[in-house]
This record gives sequence, structure tokens and C-alpha cells, in this order.
Amino acid sequence: MQAEKSKSKFSIKDLTLIALMTAVTCVLGPLSIPIPVSPVPISFTNLAIYLTVMLLGWKRGTISYIVYLFIGLVGVPVFSAFTAGPQKLLGPTGGYLIGFIFMAIIAGLFIEKFDGKIPMYFVGMVLGTIVTYAFGSAWLAYEAGMTFKAAIVAGVLFYIPGDVAKMIIAAVLGGVIRKRLKRADLI
Repeated sequence: MQAEKSKSKFSIKDLTLIALMTAVTCVLGPLSIPIPVSPVPISFTNLAIYLTVMLLGWKRGTISYIVYLFIGLVGVPVFSAFTAGPQKLLGPTGGYLIGFIFMAIIAGLFIEKFDGKIPMYFVGMVLGTIVTYAFGSAWLAYEAGMTFKAAIVAGVLFYIPGDVAKMIIAAVLGGVIRKRLKRADLI
């Protein structure tokens, strides 16, 4: 019973890695490129999440992202374009911010289950991103008073090429870093 309890707790190393990757997300998250045809900017938040789950797995990676969400929710400007607060989370793009939780879980589970198999990392990232797109687009449609189809056009179509590039970068770069961190017994 005692051994099971100690397995479920996070070590100092785990907490440090979670904090480090939260900081990476706080640095990359505000970096965004507004596009005139959509209320949704091109964001680097998903790249940070892909890298985080590559390195930390689904549980620690998801916790890292949720900590980031709370940091932005309390007013630290870590969301796209250096925004923050509940209004951002409840606004038209808030569904994508919440949807990223599901992306972290799904992509992280694939990464853990298929350790060392970069094509499967990519599959997990794609599936997680599809769920994020669906959740975010439904939210955008509701908040902006548009049809779901219009929300898909505004919040998904223009982003697919960039998101695929981010997935490839994260899968390849994250795979290399993951191997090195494992060798050093850091993850």
C-alpha cells in the first residue's frame, strides 16, 4: 500500500519539470500572429504543448498546461498577444485554450504508449488537435454567433499547415530531447 501511494505523488524532479515546461509555455504562448480573416491568431501555444507532452507524458504535461491556464486566468499576460484574464478564457478563442487540455491528454497518451515511435507521436498529436479544433470551433461559433461551418473556416482551415509543421518539429525535436533526457535519467 505504501509503495502505491509513493507512485502517485510527484517528486521534486517531476514538479521542477512541470514548472520548467509551464515556463516554456508562458514564453511561447503570448507569441502570436494575428490574421485578418479570423479572430483566432496563429499561436505557438500548441507547439509548447506538443513539446511538453513529448518530454513529460500525458499526466505531467497536462498539469503543466493547466498551471499555465491558471497563470493566465489570474491576470498574468501569457495568452496569445500577451492577453490574460477570465474574459480571454470565456471569449471567442477560449474554447481552443480549454481544448488544449484534451490535446495534451490525447497526444501525451500516444507518446507514452508508443515510446520511440515518432509516427505514432504524430498520430496522437493529430487526434488531439482535431479534438481541440472541434471544441474550439464549437465555442467560437457560439461566442461569435456564427455557424459551426463558418467557425471551422475561421478557426481551423488557415491553421492546418502551420499546426502540421509544429507537430513535425515537436515530434522530431522532442524525440531527440526525450531520448537524451531519458539517458540522463531526467524523465
